[in-house]
Amino acid sequence: MNPAIKQQLLEYLYTFISDHKRSRFDEIIKYRTRHVTVVLEDIYQSQNASAVLRSCDCFGVQDVHVIENRYVYEINKDVALGSYKWLNLIKYNRSENNTLDAFQKLRDNGYRIVATTPHTNDQLIDDLPLDGKVALVFGTELEGLSQQAMDAADEFVKLPMYGFTESFNISVSAALSLYCLTEKLRKSDIHWALSKEEVIDVKLSWVRNAIKKVDMIEEAFLKSII
Repeated sequence: MNPAIKQQLLEYLYTFISDHKRSRFDEIIKYRTRHVTVVLEDIYQSQNASAVLRSCDCFGVQDVHVIENRYVYEINKDVALGSYKWLNLIKYNRSENNTLDAFQKLRDNGYRIVATTPHTNDQLIDDLPLDGKVALVFGTELEGLSQQAMDAADEFVKLPMYGFTESFNISVSAALSLYCLTEKLRKSDIHWALSKEEVIDVKLSWVRNAIKKVDMIEEAFLKSII
């Protein structure tokens, strides 16, 4: 579907939602970014997995890449509070090397692969450069990232900690990391916002989630303009 038709479709579908919701979509899209993205490798605790989605939505990170090697990613709707409806979830579960497949796709789209781990001295999250796109990778609660992910990462970051406990849990780590990076990004001169075409695509996904029987409505509209 070309951009002009997508825009027409969006304006038509907007007529099926309230002015308040439309205004919310128009306002929130201004803060969405793909400059920073989140990658989750084998996160099996649904509460933590869902809490990460809430953090991504709250901090304006549009895409979440989910690697399923040993475990299936499950959403706890009571924790996620609908956040998954406003995000793009990209899953990798079709090969024996889902981690490497995910990393390659991200690199093809211009991302540096940055592994989060307390076990390296590479750099603190505050010091991570944001001049290029960053894919922040999180691992399981107990085991952390796989050795495959660690070996394939471009860089490593850790959060500053001053207590006896070895690490934060994943949902806290993700929230702290995203707060740090998105605040730093928005205070910079980096062009971090979505492109015009991305804005239309994301708004379309949002409005589709807000309308019942949207497939029928969309099909009828597209037939009417052909």
